[in-house]
Amino acid sequence: MITRSLADRVRATLRVIADHPKPGIQFQDITPVLADGPLFQEVVAAMAAPFAGAGVTHVLGIEARGFILGGAVAASLGAGFVPARKPGKLPWERVSEAYELEYGADALEAHRDVMGRTTKVLVVDDVLATGGTAAAAGRLAQGLGAVLAGWTFLLEIGPLEGRKRLGGTAPGFSLLTV
Repeated sequence: MITRSLADRVRATLRVIADHPKPGIQFQDITPVLADGPLFQEVVAAMAAPFAGAGVTHVLGIEARGFILGGAVAASLGAGFVPARKPGKLPWERVSEAYELEYGADALEAHRDVMGRTTKVLVVDDVLATGGTAAAAGRLAQGLGAVLAGWTFLLEIGPLEGRKRLGGTAPGFSLLTV
């Protein structure tokens, strides 16, 4: 269960870095949240809780901070972990999904054999901004035959309306909206 105090503690612990990675972007640095062991544990529990009874078999964590949160959420749910990596990083046969983000274009890749029709996937990332990366991760999982259980994020940047790009086919959860 998420308490107001948890959201307040996360908000107070985040570090905002102006003009990173380019002018006009207000980067939400979660490193201080990760460095606080008890807070990190509560964050992971809160991000996993809405999906505890959803039959999640795998968590797809988006490179790079989504790996940190995704691995912990997967362990909390007793699920496997699948990395969604930037192009050229995975050593095995892979599939790719391109997307646009607020400051350019990119793609995500996953191994071709990590998910299938019996897989129920939860997509995890640190921040939901414009939604392009998360939507691509969902398409990537579905393209491999998996059923999308939903998305979970540490924080959501509300004014960017990224949730709209996720569509309404699976639930989305954000611990904190800024």
